[in-house]
Order: sequence, then C-alpha cells, then structure tokens
Amino acid sequence: MRSILIAALMIVLAGCASTGIAVREALGNPKREQLVERVQKARDDQQEAKEQFSSALDEFLALTSADTGDLEKTYERLKKELTRSESQAETVRDRIRDVERVAGALFKEWNAELKQYHSEDLRRSSQQQLDRTKERYEELLEAMKSAEARMQPVLDAFNDQVLFLKHNLNARAIASLDREVASVQSDVARLIDEMNASIEEANAFIADMAGE
Repeated sequence: MRSILIAALMIVLAGCASTGIAVREALGNPKREQLVERVQKARDDQQEAKEQFSSALDEFLALTSADTGDLEKTYERLKKELTRSESQAETVRDRIRDVERVAGALFKEWNAELKQYHSEDLRRSSQQQLDRTKERYEELLEAMKSAEARMQPVLDAFNDQVLFLKHNLNARAIASLDREVASVQSDVARLIDEMNASIEEANAFIADMAGE
C-alpha cells in the first residue's frame, strides 16, 4: 500500500511542479531544503556546462590544425560537441527554472505566515530574515541568469562553424573558420567567467542558508 502511495505521489510530482513542491514537503522535505537542493543541482550543472563548453572550444581550436584530408571526421566531432553543449545548456536553463519555482513558493508561504505572529518582535525578526534571504537569492538569480544569457551566443557561434564546415568540406573552409576562432574563444572565456561567478554565488547562498 505504501509503495502504491509513493508511486501515485511520484506521478503527481511529474505532473505539476507546484503540487510536486507541496508533496515533497508533505513527505518531510521542507521548501527551504528543496531550494537548497535545487541551487546545488543548478551549481553542479553549471560546472558540467562550463567543462563541456571548454571541451567544445578545444575541438574548435584543434580545427585549424586538422588534416584537410579528413574533414568529414572533423565535422562529425564538432557536431557531437555542439549537440552535447546544447543539451547541457538546456539542462542549466531547466535547473534555473526549478530554482525559481521553489523560491517563489517558499517566499510566498513565508510572507503569508508573517501574519500569523502574535509577537511583533518575532514577526519583525522573521521579516528581516525573509528580506535578507530574498536579497541573497536575487543576487544568486542575477548571476545565474547572466551566465545563462552568455550561453546562447556561444552556441550560435559554434553552430555557425559546424554548419559552414558541413557546407564546405574543404581546406578553404578551415582557413575561413580560422579567422573566427579568436572571437569564439573570447565569447567562451566570458561565458566561463560568468559561470564561475554564478557558481560562487550558489556556494555562498548554500552556506548562508545552512547558517555557516
């Protein structure tokens, strides 16, 4: 019976994000803990995305010294790196949306519960804690969104190079793409800087929520 109930709850979790948050809380996973978990997952996925984009850049940089007699294999490698990068970028976007959903539910509940206090001093103290938590969260969200915004221009640049190589599998294509490498390299460097800043903000937020 217990297994049936858990299975039913998992279906609900998959079907409705807001209901899923409530069900997890009913199962002993408070919204505050859910938020920390989501931030941790977002941080970890950003770390993986950073590594994937770096790997893709390495492949693109290697393109300029590729054997022009083996351009088909070069194209296939670059295409795979682009696909992996796109997938990782989508995962990061999803994680950020998860963080926003749980944070919204937590702050809404917290704000509503302020009205339940009888002690004005305790209510004021809780309000200050809420304001501080929201401020730290906004800093985190801004850093995550900034990193997220940097991903698409890099993906677009990677896609252009893969597409150009597909349409021009010859030595002249390599020479043409070589002129674009510096720009792509710069874009990836800025993206990684943004991701590092976002990861640091996530770590600070997690530590703050844990009272460290």
